[in-house]
Amino acid sequence: MKKGLMTLIGVALVGSQLVACTNSSTNTPANTATSTAESKTVTPSPVAAKPVEITWWNFPNFQPLDGEVGKYEKQIIAAFNKKYPEIKVNLEMITFEGGPQKLNVAIASNSAPDVIYDAPGRIIDWGKKKLLAPLNDIVTDEVKKDITPALWKQSMVGDQIYMYPINTAPFMMAVNKTVFEKIGALDLLPLSRPDRTWTVAEYEKALQAVKEKAPEIIPTGFFAKSTAGDQGTRAYIANLGVSRFLSEDNSKVAINTDNAAKALDWVAKATKDKISVSGSASLAAADVNDLFLQGKLAFTLNYSAVLKAQNVPLKKVQFEDILLPFPTLDGSKPKLEPYLGGMAVFNNGNADKITAAKKLVDFIANDPEYAKKNLIQTGGLSARTSITGLYSDAEYKYAETARQFITDAPTIADGYAEIRTFWFPELQRVLTGAATGKEALDSFATKANEAIAKAKKDQAAAK
Repeated sequence: MKKGLMTLIGVALVGSQLVACTNSSTNTPANTATSTAESKTVTPSPVAAKPVEITWWNFPNFQPLDGEVGKYEKQIIAAFNKKYPEIKVNLEMITFEGGPQKLNVAIASNSAPDVIYDAPGRIIDWGKKKLLAPLNDIVTDEVKKDITPALWKQSMVGDQIYMYPINTAPFMMAVNKTVFEKIGALDLLPLSRPDRTWTVAEYEKALQAVKEKAPEIIPTGFFAKSTAGDQGTRAYIANLGVSRFLSEDNSKVAINTDNAAKALDWVAKATKDKISVSGSASLAAADVNDLFLQGKLAFTLNYSAVLKAQNVPLKKVQFEDILLPFPTLDGSKPKLEPYLGGMAVFNNGNADKITAAKKLVDFIANDPEYAKKNLIQTGGLSARTSITGLYSDAEYKYAETARQFITDAPTIADGYAEIRTFWFPELQRVLTGAATGKEALDSFATKANEAIAKAKKDQAAAK
């Protein structure tokens, strides 16, 4: 899983003026007449902008209109073409399941799209591999100041901006509030606290209440089938064990602490005790969220304001889903990874296509009419701190409050694409009883640290 402000670039067409040259050594009427005639300005015919064709690949970042995936994107393109009729935009919708592999194949065969709306995990990796065109020239100083350093860290490689940040939301948990209302245990949730922070002990009481009073409902979930949605399991273990996933400079693994190991052991025990979903070693993030949307799960681990909006038409039963931060062992402030969506332009070797693609990026982010519409259609908050109040919904207002807990995500670490592949196999080992939490986290740390060191070495060699 899962999980936005520039100046417009225009093509200035300068008309040429034909101005006569007078001869200062003569002043005959004939010369005067000639001078007057030659000094008349000739207005050239308008020169049509050069036609250009670009391809935009998009994951379903925007909520479908009338149940049709891609319909809203087509509206964006139609509005864009009113300003830039010379730019033809070919839209191709890709899925979160098959899209990443399709992108890998396209890049390997030199047929990458010209522009894409995606997340830092892939975009920054492409930027480090010099596959993208820098966007520094279309990011104004105003925008730079209006987006927090934590989000810029996920959008840049060195001093080069490779992703234009558009929408964001902190990744959190969610709870089926309706279940707790039915069992008379709403007071066990931290909803009366403005920041909704809570402890692991309080979380355990809530889970036990569901198990005892609503036995048909699974108290909470976990998943470890693949890398999809790994931000949920990362943050869950890190907050339960009050630990960071990586060090602050992203140079090494920091999750292999005793407390985090105990948290992972707790997850395995919760599964055996039927407090957490069974078979989690073979469940994907989407499987667990689907259980939540079916009303069969009280808590889910991989949620956000964006997913809350996208899940409205996917609910199998009606219930109220409420956002919650991850509980921490000591009740300290949680560390939430941000969902961040933004746009990137591939450097496919054609300057005209790069310029046209940047115009589309700018339009989606900054158009006076469509920028706000686009944000609301993503269901996310603006990446810009000055743009707030997009929604009247109480959960969105809470999501704005929860931005205070956002920390930098490990997606910007060198070697991240490889690091994440080591995470879920270690979780599986603990869930199946093949390793303790500490053994698994230490094993992960060894492999991930080697990947970080190798990636740094490869980058240094490439310079």
